[in-house]
Amino acid sequence: MELIDQIDSLDAEADLQRGLDLLAEVKAGRRGSTLRFYRPRPTMAFGQRDANLPGFAAAAEASRSHGFEPLVRRAGGRAMAYHQGCLVIDHLEVDAEAVLGSRRRFSEFGELFAAALRSLDVDAAVGEIPGEYCPGEFSVHGSYPARAGAELEQIKLVGTAQRVVSGAWLFSSAIVVQDASPLRAALVDVYRELGLDWSPKTAGAAEDLQPGLTVEAVKMAVLEAYGL
Repeated sequence: MELIDQIDSLDAEADLQRGLDLLAEVKAGRRGSTLRFYRPRPTMAFGQRDANLPGFAAAAEASRSHGFEPLVRRAGGRAMAYHQGCLVIDHLEVDAEAVLGSRRRFSEFGELFAAALRSLDVDAAVGEIPGEYCPGEFSVHGSYPARAGAELEQIKLVGTAQRVVSGAWLFSSAIVVQDASPLRAALVDVYRELGLDWSPKTAGAAEDLQPGLTVEAVKMAVLEAYGL
């Protein structure tokens, strides 16, 4: 497997496009299995369904007002915010039956990232939590320590999406490691303009559960989970 450790963000749009360019190379047989890491510039990645909503233009403007560049990704899901406190991981593979494995990949990658976070003493598990942004059956969430008589507090930590073409796939994941506040603030305004309900308390970062955690530490844990 080729490892691409992208030191600097190319810019929000170019970072997303680079993943698609790599996918085209894999499909064409010019590249094999590839794993790419990068820390993105502030980006609001809208899903294609978001772009069809009446409030999309206002949501995009709200995103810009918070310093997040609005982009529409070529994948499903709802709006997802990320910045340099996040780690984005693109995994690309040649696969003659790429379409058939879509659901399995969501499950397997969710478990891989949850295991990587647990190795750093983050209480992480796979599954959608009530009211989460960009909801998904195989989201990775984290739980705060249980308190007697209190409701269990959970936050979303990893959002995933995939792009499947004939003969290849790209699975992209964003792990929120640090500094959740600006992400939460931007998502509040964006989701309001889109007319989508969610619970802002589900937006958090791994460092909220394990203070002092760094993006580099999470990257190393993911590499170890891959056996690299």
